Amino acid sequence: MTFKPVSVNSLMLYFEQVISEEVLDEVQAMNMALKDIEGIIDLIPSYCSILVEFDIFMHDHKSLEEKISQKLVGLASANKKPTKLIKIPTDYSKNLDLERVASHNNLSIEEVINIHTKTTYRVYTIGFMVGFAYLASVNSKISTPRLASPRKKVPKGSVALADLQTAIYPQDSAGGWNIIGHTEFNDFHSFEVGDKVQFERI
Repeated sequence: MTFKPVSVNSLMLYFEQVISEEVLDEVQAMNMALKDIEGIIDLIPSYCSILVEFDIFMHDHKSLEEKISQKLVGLASANKKPTKLIKIPTDYSKNLDLERVASHNNLSIEEVINIHTKTTYRVYTIGFMVGFAYLASVNSKISTPRLASPRKKVPKGSVALADLQTAIYPQDSAGGWNIIGHTEFNDFHSFEVGDKVQFERI
């Protein structure tokens, strides 16, 4: 793990720079451990990093790095936050790009749907808009690049994929991901980094 000052009251912690469940678990374990340090104002975990915002009247970068380094000693997976499984009922008949995804990967539409629903995804980060959870990893058999030209409007509830990630649009938005289905799921605030997500065909 490495440290990088971001601002006078924030510090970035970098883990191994790969998207993997092992690294995500390390991020989650450290994220939980850091909550015990007095003077930390906010923690924002992501794929392989944590942004730490702190009270400048209690810490400076050096003193906080020392405290965080102490947390590394004996850090166990027991510190990892328990994950919950969120199941997403999905209508794959309401799509814009399922045929494109199938054609790109030399698969049938049914094969794409089966592969998408058989994978259990992890929430790696939340961003772009409130409630937009980046889910990985998509099976490489259905990996498909973003659209060359983003759409001006993607409907709320659209289930989409791009490269090795999948997601749900929590509100109407512009976007360039491949739309392969639709869900009425609306509890986007329930997503937390580390959660497991599974799509269920309806």
